Amino acid sequence: MECSVRSSRWFCLEVGLFLLWALSALGQQILDAPQISPNFNLDMQTAARLRAQFMAQSMAATGRYAIGRLVFEGLTDQVAQHASLKFAWELRIVDDGDLNAYSSPDGTIYVETGLAKLADQSAGLWAAILSHEIAHVAHRDWARRYLYQKSLESGSGAVITLGDPGLPSASWMDSQKASAKLGRFCRQLEIDADREGLMLMARAGYHPDFVPALHHLLHAHGSGAAPASVYAMHPCWEQRDKDLLQAYAAASIEFEHRWPEWYASPGGNPPVLVFAEAPTIRKNGGKEWEIQLPMRCENLAGAVEVVLRYGFAAKKVARTDGFPETLHPDLELRQLTGCTSLRTMISFTLADSSERDQSGARWADVYVLDAWGGVLARADVPKLPH
Repeated sequence: MECSVRSSRWFCLEVGLFLLWALSALGQQILDAPQISPNFNLDMQTAARLRAQFMAQSMAATGRYAIGRLVFEGLTDQVAQHASLKFAWELRIVDDGDLNAYSSPDGTIYVETGLAKLADQSAGLWAAILSHEIAHVAHRDWARRYLYQKSLESGSGAVITLGDPGLPSASWMDSQKASAKLGRFCRQLEIDADREGLMLMARAGYHPDFVPALHHLLHAHGSGAAPASVYAMHPCWEQRDKDLLQAYAAASIEFEHRWPEWYASPGGNPPVLVFAEAPTIRKNGGKEWEIQLPMRCENLAGAVEVVLRYGFAAKKVARTDGFPETLHPDLELRQLTGCTSLRTMISFTLADSSERDQSGARWADVYVLDAWGGVLARADVPKLPH
């Protein structure tokens, strides 16, 4: 998935709502640093104020979502009680079909049905979703973000622009710099929540490998690569994999210490993981293009299938359903691999598109499927010249 602006939609919307109210409540208070004082409770007040609205737009996690509620209860049991706050832990489902989850400062976690259905009956995937949001609540990241934004505004006199920091204004340069700092701060909050979520999962009995497995699924169900932005509130999934390498290792050690028999843990055995690197393209013999995909697999017993999908269009159409049915068998190439090397190289050869009577540029995507045809990962292939 792209370096997500969309994935922070609800977080920014809700924070924006509470900021509008909070600014009038705090007046001209000056904050030097994002430190949360013992008597600061604006985040909890705002959660109480908005609770009725969000509850009306959501439903209890029952029926097909009951496994999410059971996982949620196991995870929150591992959270230390806050010295001055009592979180009202609750899981709610938002029936809008989107692939997103967000939290309220009071401990209510909201998971949209697109993401809930993606996790389905996998306790490990539910744990990966929920542990991250629980960590946001436990660290009071709503309050931290608000206090940091106030410190930026009070320090520079710039008004932070959440939409387009490049819009002309009297303080254009200051606003651009402050917005970049806020984006960097929010991305760090996300990585910190990932780190704490990994340890929370390990203690509760869910293998940390379910976190990158979830990230790769979300990437596969996204609409394609987009350039990174210094203003993005969330890091790219690929960047998360890199930043969390040490955290994965530490959480894995903790999991193995607590759950020596992996299969007997609440989450069961870890999932198959496929780390697909960025493909490379080169001309081969003048009339063919060679696409090479480096990849690495973990927890694999057997083989995975690598599928190259390609077509012709003036603009590549966004795909949001993971692995759609092929439109034409001539526009698909498949390979099986045991992925046994530390770095397995998969190669595909395509005829030069100039030999086809087609309009528009050629696009291509690579999917990696498990033995049942489920998507494990997707790699974005650079646009092929026409």
